[in-house]
Amino acid sequence: MDKQPQQPHDLPAPWWLMNLDEIDREIARLATLCKVRILDPGVIERVLHKDDSDCGCSNAIAFKKLHDMLMLHFAIRQKSAEIVGQAQTAEIERYVIERLKKSFPDLGTGSPVNGSPAGGGGSTDAH
Repeated sequence: MDKQPQQPHDLPAPWWLMNLDEIDREIARLATLCKVRILDPGVIERVLHKDDSDCGCSNAIAFKKLHDMLMLHFAIRQKSAEIVGQAQTAEIERYVIERLKKSFPDLGTGSPVNGSPAGGGGSTDAH
């Protein structure tokens, strides 16, 4: 008897942690390449609006990838909140953000608000 592949709603919280961690590490890497202090207030919102005024260098390809990875982060975050709940998703994000701050100190000084890197549930004020 073949075992059915797991559906997203069957996956445990560690799976969501791993995926958000991988995406957020790529966001941090791209932000570093673009010299964007992604955790500073308002920066995520500007990047989501394709405003590259926070870039410390010109790298259109990396900036587009940064924008796209932020969009992916929010899509996965939304799905995670639907599956494992808002509180557990917020806890996962706090953990990931704290690890990123240690690994990538140039990301900015912002702190997670409501557990979301972009200010919680769609607000993109501070990360």
